[in-house]
Amino acid sequence: MSLAGKTVLITGASRGIGRATAVRLARDGARVAVNYKGNVAAAEETKRLVEAAGTSALLVQGDVSLDVDVERVVNEALAFGEGRLELLVNNAGTTRDGLLLRMNLADWDTVLDLNLRGAFLVTKAVLRPMMKQRGGRIVNVSSVAGVVGNPGQANYAAAKGGLIAFTKTVAREMASRQITCNAVAPGLIPTDLTNDLPQEVRDGMLKQVPLGRLGTVEDVANAIAFLVSDDAAYITGQVLVVDGGMVT
Repeated sequence: MSLAGKTVLITGASRGIGRATAVRLARDGARVAVNYKGNVAAAEETKRLVEAAGTSALLVQGDVSLDVDVERVVNEALAFGEGRLELLVNNAGTTRDGLLLRMNLADWDTVLDLNLRGAFLVTKAVLRPMMKQRGGRIVNVSSVAGVVGNPGQANYAAAKGGLIAFTKTVAREMASRQITCNAVAPGLIPTDLTNDLPQEVRDGMLKQVPLGRLGTVEDVANAIAFLVSDDAAYITGQVLVVDGGMVT
C-alpha cells in the first residue's frame, strides 16, 4: 500500500491514534503534516518517529475548532506538499465525561466543537484543493460510542455519531470528484483519553470483546492506512469498526 509522493494532514497527531497513524503512513511513504494544539514536546516526538520511519514531517500548530487556525493549518500543509494534499485524517478529539443530568453546557460545547466542528472545518478547507487534484482520501476517526452510545458520554457519542453522518454525506457529495470519505470507529483503545477510566470499567468493557484483548493504536492506524490507500479506491461512505467484535 504505497503512499510514496503523497502528503497527509493528520489532526491531533501528537499522541495516541494520531501519532500511530502518522508513523504507519510514513512507513508507507507519505509525507506527514503533524497537527497539534498545544503539546509541543509530544508533537516533536511524533515528528521524530515519522522521520525515523523514512519520510519527512512538518509540525503544524493549531486548534482545529477555530476557523482562523484551520485556514493556516491547511495552507501550511499544502505548502509542505508543494501545492498538493492527497490525504486527510480527522483525528483531533477530546472528552468531558459525565452523566447527562450533571453535564454542563461548557463540557457539551467543548466536545462538539473539537470532535465535530473541527472535522467540518478541516474537511471543508481541503475539499477545493482535492477537487483541483481530481481526487483525495478522507478518513474520520469516530468511535463505537457514536454507533451504539455510551453512558456518561452523551456529548462524545453525539459528536462521534454526527461524524459518521457527516462522513456519509461528504462521501455522497464528493464521489463524482473521486474523493472518498470513510470513518473508523475504534472500541476501547488505551490512549491518554481513556487512561482515566476506572479499572472496573475497563474490565467490564474487556469482557464484552470477543477477541479477548484491548485494541491498540496500531490496530486503528492499520485500518486507516488501508482506507487511504489505492486498495480502498472503491470504498466510500463506510464505517470500519475496529473493536475486536464488541459491536456486531
